[in-house]
Amino acid sequence: MFTRHYAYWPKRVPRTLTVPRMPIHDNLAVSARRYPDKTAIYYYGREISFRELHAEVEALAGYLQQVLGVKRGDRVALYMQNSPQFVVAYYAILRADAVVVPLNPMLVANELPFYFEDSGARVAIVGQELVDRVRPLVETGAIDKAIVACYHDALPPEPAHRVPDVVAAPAVALDHPALVPWSQALTSGLAPRPSEVSADDLAVIPYTSGTTGVPKGCMHTHRTVQANIVCSVVWNGVTPDGVALSTLPFFHVTGMEHSMNAPVYCGNTFAILTRWDRETAAELIEKLRVTHWTNIATMVVDFLANPRIESYDLSSLMVVGGGGAALPKAVGERLKALTGLDYVEGYGLSETIAQTHTNPPDRAKLQCAGVPLFDVDARIVDPETLAELGPGEEGEILVSGPQVFLGYWNRPEENEKAFVEMDGKRFFRTGDLGRYDEEGYFFIVDRIKRMINASGFKVWPTEVESILYKHPAVEQACVVGVPDLRRGETVKAFIILKQDYKGAVTAEDIIAWAHEQMAAYKCPREIEFVDSLPMSGSGKILWRVLQEEERRKRKVASP
Repeated sequence: MFTRHYAYWPKRVPRTLTVPRMPIHDNLAVSARRYPDKTAIYYYGREISFRELHAEVEALAGYLQQVLGVKRGDRVALYMQNSPQFVVAYYAILRADAVVVPLNPMLVANELPFYFEDSGARVAIVGQELVDRVRPLVETGAIDKAIVACYHDALPPEPAHRVPDVVAAPAVALDHPALVPWSQALTSGLAPRPSEVSADDLAVIPYTSGTTGVPKGCMHTHRTVQANIVCSVVWNGVTPDGVALSTLPFFHVTGMEHSMNAPVYCGNTFAILTRWDRETAAELIEKLRVTHWTNIATMVVDFLANPRIESYDLSSLMVVGGGGAALPKAVGERLKALTGLDYVEGYGLSETIAQTHTNPPDRAKLQCAGVPLFDVDARIVDPETLAELGPGEEGEILVSGPQVFLGYWNRPEENEKAFVEMDGKRFFRTGDLGRYDEEGYFFIVDRIKRMINASGFKVWPTEVESILYKHPAVEQACVVGVPDLRRGETVKAFIILKQDYKGAVTAEDIIAWAHEQMAAYKCPREIEFVDSLPMSGSGKILWRVLQEEERRKRKVASP
């Protein structure tokens, strides 16, 4: 067991946690009984009590079971932006004894079929603005039913904050019998059957990109999800009187756990933003006396860039932190000067339903992944020999703990490669290169896998390349990650144009086309036309040569 960090473990925090052996949806039921009239969700001025939230979850779960035939273990896709409806849908799927398959709302129509085919989901719950992307699946019978939610329906008559266009848009008529209005599902008057699931049943299958570039579903049980819910609450000192600011997307494991599940478990009020807005975020911190805010570095950079930021009362904040990409040192210092708080960075993956490492709030180190959390055993090993390495030595990060997933959905060969036995424990091979210091703090050095980390979103270059090759002007393409002060990394494509298109197609043309073909975070932000690409003797494109050259140009050290 890795214990080097125990000397710096936060005072009054236990080193081990007992995870409740209960389904996740029971957390909401308990909070609704404890705090029925307390505000659970604050949404642009609308206050939704725990009693109301629980009632809507029960109603939707009843509809899923009684009308749509959802059974124990069925996968249900959740394709929606942050909203009260997302929370209701998430907990209703679980209450119906089914499994949540959260989908990134940035996915475009031609990316969706894979997720439904792979997961086997036949029912979806979607945001109104995404209906046209789902429509082809409905019309071809790839999915049976889609419940459609309009975020506008959750607004108060007179919103107290600036409302994004996607939320302001009123409900539209649905023109297909397989598209079910949200209101119809919630007013059906049907109650769900008594829950039959245990802590060991599947609860959530978030998708991540893997070593082949094909997205893979991570099988998480109620127990693994619950482990990081409780971890988040205890480590961050959350009490029932805390208030969370929910700006991270709920489909993403960090937003799901820290910004939704943890507040529900603890009985907190959480203020939901459908779209990031630095002014509204500051207003909410001041108005609601927000205590905890989990985010990504790009949000903090933008938040602090607000010329009016010093006019807001931010004194209620107790913990501000996140992951995805390291926070620039200067930004961390600015946050400290403004709030008196160190930025608490952490490390985790979809396979671990968010954090395995986090900095102690009272002893945080900038640009550091932190220390292994409750009951987590972490090692640094040689990626080839699996020999364990010591302080300061760089190697692959392995983790074993209560939040580690069961394995990849329908990927037996991948699962054989993903785990290794050490000291009688099952360790997950993260594929990330790291090291730890003498005090047991871990630092991420690079990704062994060829992955681009853009604002916390993982982008697989081969996937982007395969789409670029569909453009009629592209003869060859190589995609790499390049340093970006705002996003951490951004996507750059080197392209050889076909002879007939040289001088006729611009980089802007291809970027605009790419935005119609893939999620925005995957799209190349930069394109450079070249006459040739570096090749190996076997004819493989030497992508690392291009990446290292870009880092040299930008004066960033290569790994």
